[in-house]
This record gives sequence, C-alpha cells and structure tokens, in this order.
Amino acid sequence: MAKRRREQPLSEPEYVDVELTDAAAGGAAIGRVDGQVVFASYGIPGERVTVEVERRHDDYLEGRVTQVHAASPHRVEPRCPLFGQCGGCQYQHVAYPHQLEIKTKIVADQLRRIGKFPDPPVRPMLGADDPWHYRNHMRFTAKPRGEVGFVSRPPRRRFLRVDHCYIARPEINAVLEQVQGRAQPKLHQVAVRYGVNTGELLIQPDLGKFGLEIPSGQPRYHEVLLGRRFAVSGPSFFQVNTPQAERLAALVRDRLELRESHVLVDAYAGVGTFAALLAGSVRRVVAIEESPSAVKDAALNLQGIDNVELRQGRVEDILPVLREKPDAVILDPSREGCHQRALEAVLRFRPWRVVYVSCDPATLARDLRVLVDGGYRLDEVQPVDMFPQTQHIECVATLTYAGP
Repeated sequence: MAKRRREQPLSEPEYVDVELTDAAAGGAAIGRVDGQVVFASYGIPGERVTVEVERRHDDYLEGRVTQVHAASPHRVEPRCPLFGQCGGCQYQHVAYPHQLEIKTKIVADQLRRIGKFPDPPVRPMLGADDPWHYRNHMRFTAKPRGEVGFVSRPPRRRFLRVDHCYIARPEINAVLEQVQGRAQPKLHQVAVRYGVNTGELLIQPDLGKFGLEIPSGQPRYHEVLLGRRFAVSGPSFFQVNTPQAERLAALVRDRLELRESHVLVDAYAGVGTFAALLAGSVRRVVAIEESPSAVKDAALNLQGIDNVELRQGRVEDILPVLREKPDAVILDPSREGCHQRALEAVLRFRPWRVVYVSCDPATLARDLRVLVDGGYRLDEVQPVDMFPQTQHIECVATLTYAGP
C-alpha cells in the first residue's frame, strides 16, 4: 500500500524563493528548493519568484506566487480583479498562445509518465477563436444577505461576491446582474445555461418562488451543434464551450472514418450528441448512458432516427454483453476515465477504430496504455481547448486495432 502523504500544519507564514522550471497538471508551475518540489500557483516556467507556502507535505510544498523577480515574456495582466482569489481560472496571467503550449506539454508529459509512451503522438492544441466569455453554463452560490458569487480557491474556501465573470457568456452575466443583491435567504444556488445558437436560457431553480421576477425554472433548453438541435435538461451534461464543442464533434466524426456498413457504439453517450450526429453515416448505433436525465434528453434528441438503439445503464455492464460486434467505438467518460470492464469489452470486440474523448489527461494516459497493450496503435492525441484561462484539458485520442 502506498504511503499516505501527510499535510503538515503551518504555524506562521512561510516564503521560499524558487526558479520555476516546468508546468504541472492542475495549473501550477514547478520548481525545487533544497531538493524538495514546490508547486507554485500563478507562476510560469522560466520565472524566478517568491512563493508563499500554503500547504507543506512530507515531500513537496504547495503555494502561490507573491512576488515575481524575473518575469516570463508570456506573463500578462489578468483581466479579472478576482483572479488569484477565485478558484475558477488558473491561467489568466499567461498569454493565450502560451496557455496552449503549456497544456499541450502537460498532455505529452502525462502520456509519458503515466501511460509510459516514450514519444506520444500529441498534436498542438486547437485553441479557441475567443478565449473569453465562452462558458454557456455557470453555477453561482447564493448567500442569505442577497449576494451571489463563487467559493474562493483552497485553502481558504470563502464566499466571493462576483459581479462579472470574464469567462461566462454575456447573457449569463446579464442574469447575474439581475440576481445580484436580490437573492433570498432560502436560495442557495443559481444555475444558468445558455444556448449560443438558439438564444434560449435555462435558469434554475424557479426564482419566482423566491420573489424574483425573472423567467426561470425551465425544464430544459436547446442548443444546435453542426446544424442539429439538442434538448438539454438541467441535470444533464453538455459541453460548456459551444464553438469548441462543434470543433470537437467534427474532429470525432473525421477520426472515426465511418462507413455505411458499420455498427458504432457511443459509450457514455450523454444527451445523444455523437449518436445523433453520426447515425446517418452508419448502419446502426448503440448509445449507452447511465444518467436518467441524459437518457430522457437523448430519447428526445434521437426521435425519428430509426437506426439508433438507446440503452440505459453503466457502460461496463452493457458493453460486454452486446450481441453484435461494433466496428467503431466512441469512449467519452467522465473525469474518472473508463471502468476496467469497459476497456476489457473493447479489447474483446476489437473494433478497428476507437476514438476516446477525455477531460483528464491522467486517466486518458492510464486507459490508453491498457488499449495499446491489448493490441491497439495510438495514432494521435489531439488536445482541444474547451476551457481557456483554466487548467482543464480536453483531448481526442484516435486508436486503430493493429492485431495481437
């Protein structure tokens, strides 16, 4: 059993001077002091900085940059006055082209370190045309005194009033302005979603019950991707960056290289996005999804498409017992990655093409190693920046069965 890394309490403020040499998953830069690793939030590789230690562990330190002695040429002034307090963004101090370079390198590093790929085929990240005001979904915390906002970054975890979010869509900021200062004592959260290509808003809960005359409490809203309309209810997952979601969907379609005779499995199908967009290219689609709300949405989104079978349940339970061998499989799991039984089912069926959509390079690297050890060739990993200004990284990995 691995030894647990203990966090040591800090009795008084502690500062260390460090030269930052690399970037880590999670948004921090890395340096060393007296042989000990330092993870420095708000630093950039190549800088010399002073770091305030916020957490001390047995074999590493965590902290934040408080002073920059030698700045990176990629350092810029953050737009948001709450940057460094709010936990939502980690990279506003980094020029956007360099954000893409840092994230691409993190993907390659994770594939080397965790996946044991000595020369991973990672392509440069596809950046967003506009890295600001892109999020179509925000969830705000409401306080009894009427304010709404976010929770600050660890370790403090206190409430932060937010009057404008620089990565949220303008339409969501307009709702925030309407609600700010008017929240009622029993209102704890406000979730706002916006259909970029439809103009529809979904605001939950019903704010009328809290004395706010704002149209809200809608059961679902609609979005259009690649010309197709999708219904999305409040609890269901949908990508938060609509333009980049369209790029990602087109990328998945192109990498699958589907034929009319193919059977496609859309595992972790969500609201049926890939199944609906790709059904016209294949003979049959099996869409598998566990979430009850997403399955209800998918049933609406797949109406009139006769060659899609929608199965509710866990992928690791349904995929192994399919009666028909798939020719291609989409894996689009949550941050935890694929269950081992799901990967074993893929290896037993041996579809010629697997496209893996991941929101966590670490679990992607782990799962890709399983698939490659089982006979697949890793053709390409294409990062797509769905989340500018933040640490989060989306990737599309393409694999081809190469035989035992």
